[in-house]
Amino acid sequence: MTKKKQQKTWVYSPKKEPKPSIPEGLKATLQEKAEAIIEAVLKPTHLKPPPEHDWNYIVDIYTKWYRSSFYFCAKYCCPGPNAISPDFESKFARLEYAGDSRFTLSFMRHTGQWVEIYGDLSIDECLTSIQEDPCFYP
Repeated sequence: MTKKKQQKTWVYSPKKEPKPSIPEGLKATLQEKAEAIIEAVLKPTHLKPPPEHDWNYIVDIYTKWYRSSFYFCAKYCCPGPNAISPDFESKFARLEYAGDSRFTLSFMRHTGQWVEIYGDLSIDECLTSIQEDPCFYP
């Protein structure tokens, strides 16, 4: 039996535009404001004492930069005897730099995909949405 060779085809593949780089001053401002929101609002609201059962619970909320995106993360503790690891990280909000001091705001869906729900927001608008919109709860 002979195998047929798969015929090759040409496909148009445009080059992606490079993402704009974030000014250091804007990075510092966002980091400072986010830390204030975490300490004043998110931690008091979402950090609870360990439950009596062996369910996962949040032990810390923090932020991190990766390339041109700023993430809000929650660290969960896994107290059960069959836990694969003692803790894990879950990102629950992403601010992606769009240029001109504006950001797009996305949340992590249960399927592991980011869903952009707000576009072209300032830092203050993004942080207000993270505080008030239930899509951004850890």
